[in-house]
Amino acid sequence: MSENLRERYRVNQDPEGILRGIRNFCLDMDGTVYLDSVWIDGAADFLAKLTASGRKYCFMTNNSSKSAGIYVEKLMNMGLTIDPEKQLITSGHATVRYLQRVFPGKRVYLFGNPMVKMEFEKRGILIDEENPEVVVTSFCTSFHYRDLCRLCDLVREGLPYVATHPDFNCPTKTGFIPDIGSLSAYVEASTGRRPDQVVGKPEAEIIEYALEMLGARKEETCVIGDRLYTDVKSGVNNGLTGILVLSGEANLKDIPFSDVRPHLVFDSVKEMIPFL
Repeated sequence: MSENLRERYRVNQDPEGILRGIRNFCLDMDGTVYLDSVWIDGAADFLAKLTASGRKYCFMTNNSSKSAGIYVEKLMNMGLTIDPEKQLITSGHATVRYLQRVFPGKRVYLFGNPMVKMEFEKRGILIDEENPEVVVTSFCTSFHYRDLCRLCDLVREGLPYVATHPDFNCPTKTGFIPDIGSLSAYVEASTGRRPDQVVGKPEAEIIEYALEMLGARKEETCVIGDRLYTDVKSGVNNGLTGILVLSGEANLKDIPFSDVRPHLVFDSVKEMIPFL
């Protein structure tokens, strides 16, 4: 069965030469280029090949548990130096942009880690836990039960409710940990409400942000990631090329049950190098 699926989805193949026309690469991080602080085999070589061939890339992660500085430092410790203003987008960044556009000057209750709250404030968002006008949930790994109760209370009050991204799990080198999609399901069970707006992949908001940052055209840009319902969907549904790698959450058996079909499938980014 697995061999039939590999043939059906042409794993590690690019018969139409799609990659030859791609000049801009939006790369997921967790499960795509690394797990925890360990490079996925061949990922560093893949990034080096992109640079050597004159292509541009940015990291576009739905993980909003960390500030940009943490990601930059992490990559530096792994041997890669990037320009955070041109090569890094988190769903938190895209959410800040969304709030500034849709809820300018509004007071925000942010369910998130302290460093993320600080980054939102540095980017001009007014954080107010007592009298907020908007509720925002991010991937929080440090909350207390009372924070969860407060979040549910505010959602029940009917405040605009925004989530940075929809991922159910975050991959690690030892397995998966619950992500914000799991939190949203918990909150829905308690309050009866889903987020009014999700900003990160696969939504258009974060894709538009990436295209502007890269100065890129859709037809020359791809999104690469290990999730069908976020990474691949963000490419396919927004007019970009969507590429699935099997180094993280999704596997081939998931594709027939997905509402999107990847343009290309590779075991990992390493297998893409010969096609660049």
